[in-house]
Amino acid sequence: MKAIPLPEIEGAFLFEPTPHVDDRGFFSRTFDKEVVRSVGIDPDAFVQDSVSRSAFAVLRGMHLRTGRGEAKMVRCSYGRVFDVIIDLRPGSPTHLNQKHLELSDDSQVTLYVPAGCAHGFQSLTSPADVSYRIDRAHDPAEDVTIAFDDPELAIPWPFPPLLMSERDRAAPSLAVALGRT
Repeated sequence: MKAIPLPEIEGAFLFEPTPHVDDRGFFSRTFDKEVVRSVGIDPDAFVQDSVSRSAFAVLRGMHLRTGRGEAKMVRCSYGRVFDVIIDLRPGSPTHLNQKHLELSDDSQVTLYVPAGCAHGFQSLTSPADVSYRIDRAHDPAEDVTIAFDDPELAIPWPFPPLLMSERDRAAPSLAVALGRT
């Protein structure tokens, strides 16, 4: 497994596994404590694993947390997703930068999303399972949602969303969510 920094988002990484493929399929390590530690991320900080399953063109996001934020490791364990992270850390050298990428079960690549970055994805297959490793227990009072279709962000979603949560559909603009208006 190797760690690949994402220059668009300071502190974001892709963790690319080395699958062992044969006639049966493949075996792949999806988390390696020492590789994570080697890029300055505390592997012992993660306290919760979660998974979501989405039908085709379901859109989830854009989400982040207030307070000290929430770092997460995200991997598409089945299917394919169009994944988006946006750097919303005011002092970051990559503030307001975006990174769009496809995560899939073929690659089993894990994306590390630093605290203070918004995250969302749209499923490209039905189903698409996304696994999360999160560094703090969930507190709904700290949840922030930003409009997926905010013109300031202009995220190039592959499809019009076929289904979203009411919370995501009613999310405020980036300016409102961040208290700029």
